[in-house]
Amino acid sequence: MSNGRPRILVPGKMSQRVLDRLPDHFEPVFVAAADPTLVTADLAAGVSGIAVQGKIAAEFIDAFPNLEIIANFGVGYDGVDAGHAAKRGVVVTNTPDVLTEEVADTAIGLLLNTLRRFPAAEQWLRQGRWVKDGAFALSPLTLRGRTVGLYGLGRIGLAIAKRLEAFGVSIAYHTRTPREGLAYSHYPTLKGMAEAVDTIIVIVPGTESTRKTINAEVLEALGPQGVLINVGRGTTVDEAALADALQRGVIAAAGLDVFENEPQVPEALLALPNASLLPHVGSASQATRNAMADLVVDNLVAWFENGAALTPVAETPFKRKTA
Repeated sequence: MSNGRPRILVPGKMSQRVLDRLPDHFEPVFVAAADPTLVTADLAAGVSGIAVQGKIAAEFIDAFPNLEIIANFGVGYDGVDAGHAAKRGVVVTNTPDVLTEEVADTAIGLLLNTLRRFPAAEQWLRQGRWVKDGAFALSPLTLRGRTVGLYGLGRIGLAIAKRLEAFGVSIAYHTRTPREGLAYSHYPTLKGMAEAVDTIIVIVPGTESTRKTINAEVLEALGPQGVLINVGRGTTVDEAALADALQRGVIAAAGLDVFENEPQVPEALLALPNASLLPHVGSASQATRNAMADLVVDNLVAWFENGAALTPVAETPFKRKTA
């Protein structure tokens, strides 16, 4: 702490709005990446908070004996070892709610793009082919009459479901336990849901328990009219199995906003006309990213000024210990 102001470390890239606001309350310090070998003795002793947009492993957390809080830029915090932070008594925060509506909007837009091929239709017009070659081909798929299964029904999943209601489609979901008070059909297994629906929207966290759960068996169950949409985490989908399923007509189409090794996207997916691909833009509006940035800083301010973070993650429901 310098001049009574907590020292907040920013490893690697960070939203400019966070960078602009931090000096109003803290002494920001920087390293190029969350690499423990970059941590000097002065940093190790002086840092009491971290603002991060990316990954933080246990080794980096352990480099700071006086660390109290890690403020994560994003609702997903699978890149931060929250379990290890909990053992250390370090609170981890994320940015829920402020991006829920934006990601839900993106999911619906990606679903429509995938079904109706709007991006390809726009390119047809822009390339002058409407004039030269006539009308764009009829889309083989439609949202009409579909049954949509949500893999995950947290804040964003519920927001997607509410939007889908307005389209008049049937809605189902798979979670470990059913949620009370919902009219949607619950399926206790992912394969069971895939067999019952023709569209799956993935909106689960990228954890080991969800890793590559959208596999060849689930895609086979989804069937030849099936459509897969992923706005959760790329690790949830077996990308090789998906590319194969799309190539062979095991399913009809897929729309992806997230990938396993971002920003790298498999060539097999890039080559497919029945894949609609976005560069992880689910929450990427200026308004939403500003709200996320503000919540990162507001969490830090609340922790050091009031002794409790605004949005701690479930693993770290801690209050600040006062001297």
